[in-house]
Amino acid sequence: MDVFEAIQKRRSVRKYLDKEVPMELILKVLEAGRLAPSAHNSQPWHYIIVTDPEKRKKIAESGKWAGFLKNTPVVIVGCGDPEASPNWYMVDVTISMQNMVLEATELGLGTCWVGSFDQDTVKKLLNIPEKYKVVALLALGYPAEGIEITSKILHTVRPRKKLEEIYSLNEFKK
Repeated sequence: MDVFEAIQKRRSVRKYLDKEVPMELILKVLEAGRLAPSAHNSQPWHYIIVTDPEKRKKIAESGKWAGFLKNTPVVIVGCGDPEASPNWYMVDVTISMQNMVLEATELGLGTCWVGSFDQDTVKKLLNIPEKYKVVALLALGYPAEGIEITSKILHTVRPRKKLEEIYSLNEFKK
């Protein structure tokens, strides 16, 4: 699968098989994130791999739209260090996590980007040092049967904008 195909196949998956993701695949996903660019090569990220069911349940309960995380085999918690990159840590962490999403897709894994969580709850639960900020969560696992059909239906109902609607040449809206 090439990168463009991974971009086309990527879907937000919220239902996963009850199947363990091998650590070698998780580490390959993290390696894709590690290789991402960052401002001044600061690499202000740190990731916590959460497989413990009780911790996943508490993370899921911390966000209005995060309930499905309790049934997700892996939650990757993306943290950023504002001291390492005060102006860009959030951008750097999200670029890194997008690399992870694309690598996971290539490996046949499903992901879902999650921004619905309580920062203080997650930091306390995972013993994250004060200086770090939780930027986003990434659900990771094997998509449940039928998810491809659901994704295709959703993308038909919620189509993407046309290419000519999202860019201008030389000046805005020209």
